[in-house]
Amino acid sequence: MKVVNLKQAILQAWKERWSDYQWAINMKKFFPRGATWDILNLAEALLEQAMIGPSPNPLILSYLKWYPTPPCSQLSFDDFSRDLCVQALLDIMDMFCDRLSCHGKAEECIGLCRALLSALHWLLRCTAASAERLQEGLEAGTPATGEKQLALCLQCLEKTLSSTKNRALLHIAKLEEASSWTAIEHCLLKLGEILANLSNPQLRSQAEQCGTLIRSIPSMLSVHSEQLHKTGFPTIHALILLEGTMNLTGEMQPLVEQLMMVKRMQHIPTPLFVLEIWKACFVGLIESPEGTQELKWTAFTYLKIPQVLVKLKKYFHGEKDFTEDVNSAFEFLLKLTPLLDKADQRCNCDCTNFLLQECNKQGLLSEVNFAILLKSSENANIQPNPGLILRAEPTVTNILKTMDADHSKSPEGLLGVLGHMLSGKSLDLLLAAAAATGKLKSFARKFINLNEFTTHGSGESTKTASVRALLFDISFLMLCHVAQTYGSEVILSEASSGEEVPFFETWMQTCMPEEGKILNPDHPCFRPDSTKVESLVALLNNSSEMKLVQMKWHEACLSISAAILEILNAWENGVLAFESIQKITDNIKGKVCSLAVCAVAWLVAHVRMLGLDEREKSLQMIRQLAGPLYSENTLQFYNERVVIMNSILEHMCADVLQQTATQIKFPSTGVDTMPYWNLLPPKRPIKEVLTDIFAKVLEKGWVDSRSIHILDTLLHMGGVYWFCNNLIKELLKETRKEHTLRAVQLLYSIFCLDMQQVTLVLLGHILPGLLTDSSKWHSLMDPPGTALAKLAVWCALSSYSSHKGQASSRQKKRHREDIEDYISLFPVEDMQPSKLMRLLSSNEDDANILSSPTDRSMNSSLSASQLHTVNMRDPLNRVLANLFLLISSILGSRTAGPHTQFVQWFMEECVDCLEQDSRGSILQFMPFTTVSELVKVSAMSSPKVVLAITDLSLPLGRQVAAKAIAAL
Repeated sequence: MKVVNLKQAILQAWKERWSDYQWAINMKKFFPRGATWDILNLAEALLEQAMIGPSPNPLILSYLKWYPTPPCSQLSFDDFSRDLCVQALLDIMDMFCDRLSCHGKAEECIGLCRALLSALHWLLRCTAASAERLQEGLEAGTPATGEKQLALCLQCLEKTLSSTKNRALLHIAKLEEASSWTAIEHCLLKLGEILANLSNPQLRSQAEQCGTLIRSIPSMLSVHSEQLHKTGFPTIHALILLEGTMNLTGEMQPLVEQLMMVKRMQHIPTPLFVLEIWKACFVGLIESPEGTQELKWTAFTYLKIPQVLVKLKKYFHGEKDFTEDVNSAFEFLLKLTPLLDKADQRCNCDCTNFLLQECNKQGLLSEVNFAILLKSSENANIQPNPGLILRAEPTVTNILKTMDADHSKSPEGLLGVLGHMLSGKSLDLLLAAAAATGKLKSFARKFINLNEFTTHGSGESTKTASVRALLFDISFLMLCHVAQTYGSEVILSEASSGEEVPFFETWMQTCMPEEGKILNPDHPCFRPDSTKVESLVALLNNSSEMKLVQMKWHEACLSISAAILEILNAWENGVLAFESIQKITDNIKGKVCSLAVCAVAWLVAHVRMLGLDEREKSLQMIRQLAGPLYSENTLQFYNERVVIMNSILEHMCADVLQQTATQIKFPSTGVDTMPYWNLLPPKRPIKEVLTDIFAKVLEKGWVDSRSIHILDTLLHMGGVYWFCNNLIKELLKETRKEHTLRAVQLLYSIFCLDMQQVTLVLLGHILPGLLTDSSKWHSLMDPPGTALAKLAVWCALSSYSSHKGQASSRQKKRHREDIEDYISLFPVEDMQPSKLMRLLSSNEDDANILSSPTDRSMNSSLSASQLHTVNMRDPLNRVLANLFLLISSILGSRTAGPHTQFVQWFMEECVDCLEQDSRGSILQFMPFTTVSELVKVSAMSSPKVVLAITDLSLPLGRQVAAKAIAAL
């Protein structure tokens, strides 16, 4: 029916004085079924007709009661001087604003959002006009003018905005129509200027409250309450301990992002967050073993963590606020007297003082607060590790500059610098400072270049040859020491085609024993040119000492393995006596310790391949090479070089000596060079060790460095599935709520040992197994079920936010799960039913619904990730997509139970942890149809939840959200 006929119907109704219900009955007769009243602009026609006269027509306005949705978008009336008309329109708004709903199509629901936005705009314009009239009336001496209308406008605004549902619909409308929202913001500014001069405090307060509510609409999802009642946060504590103990060389940005993720997920207030970081640093310092580990922790605390806080500052709005939070954290820290006393005693200095100075240097404290805190903290005149580390940092920069110079011009000067680096604990101090400030890779690169420079010598004197030999030896030993202390990844350069790989890199990758790396003693790298081997054997056997002039040290290092094999064969066959062996080993280590390192590297690989009765002479030769020198040494810095050599040999031999139950006494330096090695108790099943260590950690409430190393060894030994599965079983045994929460916080930090792989196992294997097996549903009851849901969400969010980055050095050493394992579990081509869907169908009344993703309609499995074209060959994306399909099917199934409750807890935790806008988060993998299923669950039927779980950056996401909210 055409609009002209609609107007005729309105006129007829007016003439015959139809009551409102007669109007509704007749309208259904007039218009064919299926034609919607929106298309006919019914509300617009009624309003236009009602506002023709000087006052509104009450009968025609009463017909709007039967309009299916509120006539918000038709509020184009802008003659605000007509009080009665404005009042009538406000009454209509008042009638509809707290009972908006729409059960139609998604497009109609989006129309409702837009209509509400238009209504809000009209209300703001009306309020501004009323306020202007009131102001003019006050100036003219007639204050009543406009005051009543302004009060009505504000009352209507307040009623409209007080509803969370309305604000959620406005939030969607803002994303749909950005220009309309800009107009609203301009109106709000204008209204603020007018009301600033208003004398009535009640009206002004009411207007400010409405303005605050409108401004909160764009960010209505990002408000989280912080945990003010808690003072300890074991996850932050364990993360810092893990990073300081095992990943000093790691980049700062991933650590910063991980800390911010935990802060957001656990709603930790900033001062307590910073305090927990300091507490963990001091605990790490107190419990770190003497030697390299102690220096590493000192560098981590005083050099790396202040830099981490500088990066964290960028995440907080307002620089001043963050410095105040750091100040508050220090005030709390200074009250922890027992912790600080123990740290001061361990480091033999005032630890807090050094920390304050470093934070002040980085601009993390204001000058006023720094002065006050410095007075509260005692001073000490000692220069132990913190002071030494802070002085070592500029020295690293100076050494890097020295190393950049042309080595051929002043090799003696360079040797002097390197010689000083070797004395006492200077080398470990400098390396720790370089590692904590991200300069270690550059440091290693300079030494590789130096080592490469010294491999050849031409036309040199005896003095030049000895300097070259020393430079080769010192650089070789330093690089070995760095690789063993900080991981071989620090040494390796970026692979580039065409460039020749330096000698040390080649040797380290093919010949150097490392944890978890098995070498083949018959590998071609151990079998160089036979003529070079023969001449080296002759040189070692006949000469009283090694020659230096024209010596190609890299060739000697590569030939020594074959030479040692010849010498071993000769010894075993009685051709050489023990005295000759002693002379040969003295020659090997007498001048250049690197030869002894290369010899032992091969012997370690060789011993692994020998039978029990064949090992004696090889082990005896290792003892000789590691023992004291019987002849005199004639090259500089020999004692310093031997100390480093023995530390390298002890690391190399550790695994093979344990496997062969052999003991070799390495010369003691008074410090345990391998404090975290061989921690597992002998003759105990590793499952017992795992449950015991977790029980102790849970009882204490925090993870210490020793426990971290034991857990890392168990993860390496048992594999990711075994490790994760057994710890989850321990979590599900807990029955006390406070214990389960603590267990989740600790487990999350333990899983950070290899978060990516643990998450794949947890979400791809363990959770689907628990959710699809009805015999295990009882274990998902509250509180362990709630705790597991929380842990799963934390792991999923952490892994998803960081899985595009690089694996840390400690994770690279571990075996990576094959991507094909996940593709076979969750096939990319959905033509074949995945294992997960077959699992589901075995527990469902109607197996056909769930037999495979293709059997479900396109609508039921379509998710935001598909519209964003996320790479589904990525194992984590695949696992998340299938987990959400499983969640969707559980919500839509006919059987309810603990597994349904678990899904609710999982989704609640997702909402609780997510920031506004779920684009790019794990919820983009959730099928759109899950939203309508979720709102049927009473705990999830809130507008904020709907906004949080849908991807509002997509038009389809906004439609789904609008439909779900409009139906609430």
